[in-house]
Amino acid sequence: MTAESTVPSPGAPSREHRTSPVSVLPPRGTAPGVRSPAHRPPPRPGPPVPLLVLDGTAALLGALTLTGTQPLPLPITLLLTGSLLLAPPRTHAPVPEVLRELPSLCCRIAVTWLGLAAVVAAYLPGRALSAGALLAGFAAHAAASCALRAAAYAKWRAALLRRPCAALVVGPAESARHVAAAVLRHPACGVRPVGIVAEHPDDTEGLPVLTTGEEVERAVIQNGVGAVLAVHPWVRTRQGALLRKLAEAGCEVWEVDAGSPSFATGERLAGFSCRRLELSATRRGSVGKRALDILVSGILLLLACPLLLACALALRIADGPGVVFRQERVGMGGKPFTLLKFRTHRPADAHESATRWSVADENEMRGFCRMLRRTSLDELLQLWNVLRGDMSLVGPRPERPYFVTQFSQTHPGYAERHRMRTGITGLAQIHGLRGDTSIEDRCRFDNAYIDDWSLWQDVCILLRTAATVVRPTGS
Repeated sequence: MTAESTVPSPGAPSREHRTSPVSVLPPRGTAPGVRSPAHRPPPRPGPPVPLLVLDGTAALLGALTLTGTQPLPLPITLLLTGSLLLAPPRTHAPVPEVLRELPSLCCRIAVTWLGLAAVVAAYLPGRALSAGALLAGFAAHAAASCALRAAAYAKWRAALLRRPCAALVVGPAESARHVAAAVLRHPACGVRPVGIVAEHPDDTEGLPVLTTGEEVERAVIQNGVGAVLAVHPWVRTRQGALLRKLAEAGCEVWEVDAGSPSFATGERLAGFSCRRLELSATRRGSVGKRALDILVSGILLLLACPLLLACALALRIADGPGVVFRQERVGMGGKPFTLLKFRTHRPADAHESATRWSVADENEMRGFCRMLRRTSLDELLQLWNVLRGDMSLVGPRPERPYFVTQFSQTHPGYAERHRMRTGITGLAQIHGLRGDTSIEDRCRFDNAYIDDWSLWQDVCILLRTAATVVRPTGS
């Protein structure tokens, strides 16, 4: 990897300890960090009947409208399959409302019925569905689905009102108190703030302000905290580690925008814009990500075999033996692994390779080695690391242990990059953060990628990487 310059980040503010006890907690100790509580908070009340059961029942009612037009087994089978595959999943709204889901629900039901009509017309041409039958079935299906979901959501909201979810509000004390007071004035939100987490205490009466890790941990356990309201915009950067610990403890984390105008979102909590954050280390879709890694890396290794052999042969002729460069890097969870690259420069010794940020000026390299680095062809061998499971195609770039220790001390949040497998490319790289660029900026982009991860985002990053792979930039 070529030389990189670091941009000093502002020092983390010191934590002040309170001098008065917190009413909802025992006397605090000196624990500076936040551990995942041993006991998970009780889950928030959910719908009395699983939504998939409701959607399947609505599909059956819609299929009954076809009596006399079609034999029932085929329509029922197709409608059930389409409804369960296309129906909206459980809502992520703090308080569910069927009217908010109505456009999406109707669109998915319409697609299901159009698919049914196409299959029937293709395989039973003599029994094709008429326009009237389609409209009647769609209307019955949509009405039943809306009615059943509305009834389930009404009971859900009643349960939330009887047993609201205890919550912590994380952010600057003044903004956090503003959000907490508004939520408390609207019990229909189903959330009841029990404390505020801030870097510094204040003298205002009301909810206790928690400033130490032990206080937060005790509050989560003793109050059964099941939700966290993170005040936008700075809290994800300043308190990202805390939010991830609370998410791992089983808390739902919501980002709440207390400003005006607020960010665009369809969810509201006491009038504030909010959105659910997926910060847990164990993410849905990890199996899909690994399957994508195996499929793509396997295919690319097969296709790139002639190119890899040609590069290895040319490098051997131009620069002597020792074609493959092996170096220890830090992967997911801080576990070291051996990264493979084509060797483009020979460090003086193992100590220089492990501790010197730039082992050579690019201008000192031979022409072929310089070409390998500028076109990123020297990184192709890392496809084997991906296939083995050491790395992923997309993720934060791995670094050497010596620099991981340094950057973790000087850049808040750097160690949090190791929540996910490191990658050949990533969100930081497609935004130009390669070579001689800021570590602080890379850290911010990498954590944003992990916080907002989706399989589609990985596909987009791979496509953008493929479009720019031949640019003359260092890796």
